[in-house]
Amino acid sequence: MGAEILAARLARPATRRLVGVALATLTVALFTFNLRRAGERAGRAFEQLETRERNDAINRQMLDAAANRPADRDALAHRLRDGRF
Repeated sequence: MGAEILAARLARPATRRLVGVALATLTVALFTFNLRRAGERAGRAFEQLETRERNDAINRQMLDAAANRPADRDALAHRLRDGRF
């Protein structure tokens, strides 16, 4: 019985047009929400990339400092005496 009533109402041109407009509106709304979520994901990925680059630069500085460290205590004392530390 409910299907017959629905079919009878959808047979009207105005109802079909209204359903079409409602579906188009729903489609546009869902597309907009999807774009917003995609933008948020892209923003988070960009922040993660910036953080990773900053951490890599700090790590590189630490590795450079470790490569230029004195070999032993005597070399450290010699550097300190010369004022090159």
